[in-house]
Amino acid sequence: MAYREQLINCPDGRVLEVATMGDPAGHTIVFHHGTPGSAKTILAFEPLVVRGKFFFVTTSRPGYGASDRLEGRTVASVVDDTRSVLDALGRDSYVALGWSGGGPHALACAALDTPRCRKVVSLASVVPLDVDFDWTEGMGPENLEEFALAKEGGPAYEEYIATAGAFIAVMDKDNVIEMLSGLLSEADRDVLEDDRAREIFASGMSYGFANGWYGYFDDNSAFYRPWGFDPTTIDVPVALFYGGADLMVPPSHGAWLSGHLPSATTHHHPPDGHLSIYARHFDEVQAELASAFES
Repeated sequence: MAYREQLINCPDGRVLEVATMGDPAGHTIVFHHGTPGSAKTILAFEPLVVRGKFFFVTTSRPGYGASDRLEGRTVASVVDDTRSVLDALGRDSYVALGWSGGGPHALACAALDTPRCRKVVSLASVVPLDVDFDWTEGMGPENLEEFALAKEGGPAYEEYIATAGAFIAVMDKDNVIEMLSGLLSEADRDVLEDDRAREIFASGMSYGFANGWYGYFDDNSAFYRPWGFDPTTIDVPVALFYGGADLMVPPSHGAWLSGHLPSATTHHHPPDGHLSIYARHFDEVQAELASAFES
């Protein structure tokens, strides 16, 4: 497996941190990491490189890792960055793969970057805030506190994010389970029994804070503002994966997407949590990714 990190200049002068993985001759998969996170999270999806002929491309979203901040960004802002990175790498059509907080960003590509974006595979994605159910019901206690403050905004929220950022910045494979204890289902804890899975998960999150906490702040702020597109108008295929035991993004989010995206195919696994929804189902995810390139 060929894994590479590099910095790419955007047309507006910002720098984006980019990671690639796999065979450049393979089909392009653009991965959107979770919240918080970084480009290093892509390593968790190495089994997909083994299973299919794919070339993965991902960025640390603005403000995370070595990527410059884009203050006031919306979810839709990711589309211009995705185009810039693919143009710089000489890549054309792609499938957007989004996990957790990356899910809305993958959906943005489907809504605003067709026909270049051929399909979305969404893993445990959150939904827009103006849905017809309690957005936070079923979340673990850490998330409930965070999103209550995010909704209010202001200095208290910024102070919370700064404190959380300092906390997550020291996360590693030895303390990650303890640090996220209220957010991990039993299925997720089982996944993290593997040393490498635990190290990738922890380092992908902690590295996001290498240059501060604004990436995390801007991600959450973007989720609480209009996204810049209506996901219910997406007409390219969307494969939805969500678990019934997810304490980070409750299954009500996946159910809403399943019922409101006309092009959706649903993979609902009741025993699974936030990590196990992909770690236990790489074969299913691989098949959904590959199907976009079949003709």
